[in-house]
This record gives sequence, structure tokens and C-alpha cells, in this order.
Amino acid sequence: MFSEISEDLPDVLGDFTPGVCADRLRWSAVPQAVRELVVGEAEETLARAFPLITASDYREYTETGNRARFEELYFRRRRMLDNLVLGELVEAGARFLPKIVDGIFLIAEESGWQLPAHNAYERSGARLPLPDNSQPVVDLFAAETAALLATIVALFRNELDAISPEITARVEREIEIRILSPYLGRHFWWMGRGEERMNNWTAWITQNILLTVFSLKTGQPTRRAVAKKALGSLDAFLKDYAEDGACEEGVLYYRHAALCLHGALTVLDAVAPGLFAGLWQQPKIRNMAEYIAHMHVAGRYYFNFADSSAVVEPCSAREYLFGQAVGSEMLAEFAAADRAGADNPHLPGEWNLWYRVQELLVGPTLPAAAKPHPASQRDIFYPGIGLFIARDEQFSLAVKGGNNGEGHNHNDVGSVTLYKNGRPLLIDVGVETYTAKTFSARRYEIWTMQSAFHNLPTFAGVMQSAGEAFGARDVEVGFDEGSARISLDISGAYPSEAQLHSYRRVVSLLRGRHVEIVDTYDGGKPAVLSLMTCLPPTVGPARIDLADLGSMFVEGAGEIEIDEIVVDDARLRSAWPEKIYRLRVRFADRLLRLRIV
Repeated sequence: MFSEISEDLPDVLGDFTPGVCADRLRWSAVPQAVRELVVGEAEETLARAFPLITASDYREYTETGNRARFEELYFRRRRMLDNLVLGELVEAGARFLPKIVDGIFLIAEESGWQLPAHNAYERSGARLPLPDNSQPVVDLFAAETAALLATIVALFRNELDAISPEITARVEREIEIRILSPYLGRHFWWMGRGEERMNNWTAWITQNILLTVFSLKTGQPTRRAVAKKALGSLDAFLKDYAEDGACEEGVLYYRHAALCLHGALTVLDAVAPGLFAGLWQQPKIRNMAEYIAHMHVAGRYYFNFADSSAVVEPCSAREYLFGQAVGSEMLAEFAAADRAGADNPHLPGEWNLWYRVQELLVGPTLPAAAKPHPASQRDIFYPGIGLFIARDEQFSLAVKGGNNGEGHNHNDVGSVTLYKNGRPLLIDVGVETYTAKTFSARRYEIWTMQSAFHNLPTFAGVMQSAGEAFGARDVEVGFDEGSARISLDISGAYPSEAQLHSYRRVVSLLRGRHVEIVDTYDGGKPAVLSLMTCLPPTVGPARIDLADLGSMFVEGAGEIEIDEIVVDDARLRSAWPEKIYRLRVRFADRLLRLRIV
């Protein structure tokens, strides 16, 4: 799709402007309340010292596996610089410029821009304890850092040159050494090669490389070489998406995958006007764009699987612009309504400066939506990842088929997620704060990754296995006015030790009535069904009550036990209360039926 266009690139590729500095009319249109908020945060940042980052901080990852402490320092530096830049853009009084220069030079003097968790030269290679500045690694955040500095130069070149031409010269040298030279001179796995599977890295990094190159005053040979390589990478990224557009890494990674594809296309469209216009109309790209709206449940809740949280930040101007670009009124209206209910019109947690500039300049122009577009009232089935979603006025239901070899995989084939009246009833717990273990051979020792902590059965302690070979089969889906139904055999997700011949799960939403889960199995070991909830359960005869939200009537069950799980991880606590619960429901025989009302 993309590579075919590379031969038609114009002789002169234009500049990309990631915002405007001199156009005071645009900045004066930022609402006064937001202007005051932005300037206030810049003033507060002016009074703080940039964090010190030492070699010991960098080495901590390889020594202990902790990545959060270094990353807090690393990202705080960049967010502080963002705050100062936005304050200067809004105020235009030059009082934030000296500290902006300090931030630029601190980042320019870092030994490596790649995170310690990514400090390797092969996809699964050993992480080196310290960066080698003679062989830079281009990872997610090296590319993001380059884009940050390039955006600052694009916005403030004249003002920075008035202080000293060495500021922009230093930025350009560092980007040449750390990003452009390695990007054009070597192969990193995320660039794509043959049939190797790609993930969010490909679109995310490619977007930021393009943003960097076309925001700076780079020469035409460099621009053409980067554009051609980027187009090949975008094709490598797209090949691993089904036509339905579902992101197998979960809704959290939509913003780093499909939404970064939009960012990359936006840059390409600007520098080669008209050449990429047809791509916006591709059904696959439109489906990728609309995925986030279909995953939405209510408020901040989304259907989650893989390394996604159930609670996701509100949409920004980016989702709205993607909807407009692909001609999806549904997505544009959903994004506008979702953003209207947010309390972060300047994206304070974000440090991609381009995104924050877009939010301030484009955000105020979004239409005020009285209520969300009824996008999320629809049923949908994503065959590419086996994801089934159905809704009525009361219930929002998802069932995850697919296989256990997907990106950011959890062993969750056949798991059910259920909301009632917009509140979580049966949950997907999500993932804890990332550590070295999360992306190691020991990943499935982490409880949140295991099928026993999803809404799935275990057989005498035997859980599902990881890998593409372990998946659902014989999947049937049906939707009509009165019901929605999925039937699938999940026995193939378990290893031979489970002694499982078949396990048929049928999940039905009987609209206006209830949800039904019927599990029938044939195997040599006793089955226990786990049910995860964040509501305190009460077990009675053939019945489970979940606080004030709903009840499950159970047929075919033996003993039911309750495990109380204390949630003390910060990432999990962003979605769940301090205690969640696992119900362990023993099969009395071969059939277990749940009716949820």
C-alpha cells in the first residue's frame, strides 16, 4: 500500500510545521481558562529544578528489574520542558526561554535517549547496563525525544538563534548522530523485514522519525531516503492487521499504533500534497481508526485485554482528526464528546509536544457534542482477533477468542468481560507496572497474565499456555434484534496436561433480559471456573450476589470459594479499588450454567 507510492515521491518534499509560534491569532484563540492553566504550570515548572539522572539510575533496570524509577526521572524532564514551551507559546514574553534552553541542553547531554529497558541491539537481546553513545539505539523514546527537540526548534528557531545559533545547531547535531545516521545506516527490528511480526513500535517510531526530519531543515536526499524507508515500515506495520482493523495489543496501544499511523500519514500528506489522499479512504485504515469507539463502554471504562487497563484516558484532538481524515462521522463525534467531558484540555500527562500543541490549537475548534455518538451501541465481531462485543440498554459484553500468541498477550482465550449499567461486573484485571520480568521468559509467572486470573477454567491447577498454537476453534457468532451469541471451543488453549478433549463455551446476551454463560467440557481432570470481580461477592445456594450491581444464578456448581486479592500496584489501582475478588466455582459435573441479571 505505502511502498508502491515511494516511486512517485515528488522531487521536492516540503516542510512540516508541527504548530505555529508567530501566529498570535491562533494562540490568542486558546480559551482564557486554558491559557491561565498552561502559564501557571509553566511558572510552577520555572521554580523547579530539572531532575538529575545518574549512571546508577540507568543501571538500576539491569540490576533490579525496576524500570519505573528511572522512567519517572526521564519523563519528568521532558514534561517539564513541554510545560515551559507551552507557556512560552501562549504568553510569548520570552521569560520561559532561558529554562527551555537549559532543558534542551540537559537532554542533549544525556548519554543515551533510549530507555534502559530497550537498551539492546536485537529484538530480544540482553539489555546493556549503560548506553553506548558511539552506537545509539533508536527505540520508542529516543525517537520521541528527537521529535520533541525538533518541534521546539521548528517553533522557536528565530528566538533560539537570537540567544545563540549553537542551540539549534546542537539539536541538529545530536539528532543526526543519535537518530538519522543509525536510522538510515542500519536495520532495527521494528523497521520490518519479511514476515517478521511488527507491533506498535513500528508506527510509533516511524511517526516520530518523520516528524523530526520534516520539522528540521534537512536536505532533500535525507528527506527522500527517510520517506522511502518509512513507507516500507508502514507497510510492515499494516500487514499484521486484519482488514477489520482491530488492535491485538488492546485499546491502550491503539494510541501508539493506529493513531500514530494517522500521525505518520498526516506528515506525509503535508510534505507530498495529494500523493497519499487515497490511503485515507482505505477501508482497513478506517476500521483501524474506529476501533477505539467500538471498545468504549461508559465514561473512562473500555473493554480491555492484553496489557491494557480497563480505565483509559479521554480522547484528544488526535482521535477527532483521525475520524475526520478517514471520513468517519461516528469517530469524530465520539472523540469530540469524549474530549468534552475531560478535564485535561492541555494533556498534562503527555510529553509528545506535537500532541500537546495540537490539543491547544485544534481542541477549541472541536464541535461541542451534547452527548456521545451512539457508536458504542452497536454489536461488532472482529474476526482477526476473535473479539466479540454486544450490548443492550443494560449490559455491555465482550468475549475474547483469538490465540495466546498475540502482542502483549495474556493467556485469556475465551475470557468474558461484562459491564452492567456502565459499571464493571466481570473484569479483566489488566497488567501491573512494567518491570524487566514483564517482557522476559518469566512473563507468565506474573499472576495478571495467567488464565486462572481471568474468567476462565482451570483443570486441577493446569492453566492455559502461551503461544500462537494455543487458541480458540470452531467459533460461531450471531447477532439479531433479540440476542447476540458467541460459541467457541477453548480446549485448544490448554496444554496436554489438562487432559481436555473439548470445552465449549456459549455466551449469550438476551437483550433486555440477562447474560448467559454455558460451559460444557469433556476431559480427564476436575474443572474450576475463575470469575474475577471488583465487587464484594456474597455466595448463597446456587447464587452469587455482587454488591448492589447484579446476581449470578448458578446451575451445575459444586463448592464456590472466594479469594480476596489486595491491589497495591499503582497501575492496577488506576482502574480498581484496593481489593478485588476471585470466585472459584467447582463444576459438579460436565456442565456449568451462569445466568447474570
